[in-house]
Amino acid sequence: MRLVAPGAGAVGEHGLVDLPVLPPVKPMLARSVAQIPAGMSYEPKWDGFRSVVFRDGPEVEIGSRTTKSMRRYFPELVEAFRAQLPPRCVLDGEIVVVVGDRLDWAALGQRIHPATSRVSRLAVETPASFVAFDLLALGDRSLLDEPFATRRELLVEALAGARAPVHVTQATTDIGEAARWFDQFEGAGLDGLVAKPLDAPYQPDRRVMFKIKHERTADCVVAGYRPYAPEPTAVGSLMLGLYEDAPHPGAPPRLASVGVTSAFPLEVRRSLARDLAPLVTDLAGHPWAPERAADGARTPWEAGESRWGRGKDLSFVPLRPELVVEVRYDHLEGPRFRHTTQFVRFRPDREPTSCTFAQLDEPVRYDLADVLR
Repeated sequence: MRLVAPGAGAVGEHGLVDLPVLPPVKPMLARSVAQIPAGMSYEPKWDGFRSVVFRDGPEVEIGSRTTKSMRRYFPELVEAFRAQLPPRCVLDGEIVVVVGDRLDWAALGQRIHPATSRVSRLAVETPASFVAFDLLALGDRSLLDEPFATRRELLVEALAGARAPVHVTQATTDIGEAARWFDQFEGAGLDGLVAKPLDAPYQPDRRVMFKIKHERTADCVVAGYRPYAPEPTAVGSLMLGLYEDAPHPGAPPRLASVGVTSAFPLEVRRSLARDLAPLVTDLAGHPWAPERAADGARTPWEAGESRWGRGKDLSFVPLRPELVVEVRYDHLEGPRFRHTTQFVRFRPDREPTSCTFAQLDEPVRYDLADVLR
């Protein structure tokens, strides 16, 4: 399988690259499975920006999962790729930001910014790292048709001299070791495991690999909802809260905004709007009134400060915090669910005030340096 003929060249926004595999390339994907499959190669699942990196001498391109260029956002990686990658190669991997001994998704998200001055500043304050886990081309040789076992061997050899911020992911064919990684590495901010068939060629945009992620449930308070954009009279997402400890003795516990759950069929969205109507209340006096954020409470308004909130309508319909919902989640990013949660059921048997952070699993801390070694 070859994406282009060798020597054809490609002109991107940053110049000409002449490689056996040319941009844009959509990365190979994984589908979720509940158990670790046997007989494969296993890697930590990195929680960052998936990237396909092209280097042809001084020319470097960083493609995203959607094939859009991310080169301008990570100037420190461009220089590292020029210094450390083979002169002509194509790599698949993940861009991550490390803060302390953990991956930091929020800090990574802030790196995507339109202002060059801010990009330059953050490149120093929160520098990115790149974790390579596949090799698509080396020199004049396309590796797309080669089995993963061969590509992995060549990747390790090609990056044998790499140093931070460029890394090669750990990998093992020992399913017992992979199971230990699944339990341990979460404490360093990783997302689970990826399993790769050893004989599989590289297949762009196809779900050939397997991912195994942590999955848990939590009971949360429904304190509001955002309207469904195509039909504003229906519910778009339920806004979830958990009670945290009172800020000082004698003060009431505060309801922290922790995320949303949103995947509903249209008829359910409509019925939810009808069912929630008796709980609609004024924002004044609500646990997430804007002034509560000024007092240190975690409210949905804080989302307006992140890049994900720019240009979005962050208004919501406030509800009296009387309804409890059970949701499925993978892990937390700080005090919030990292990804959108999955609705399980309503819990009329639970008291809202019993929905606290204490019910959540706390992964054992694990030094990310041991994962990146």
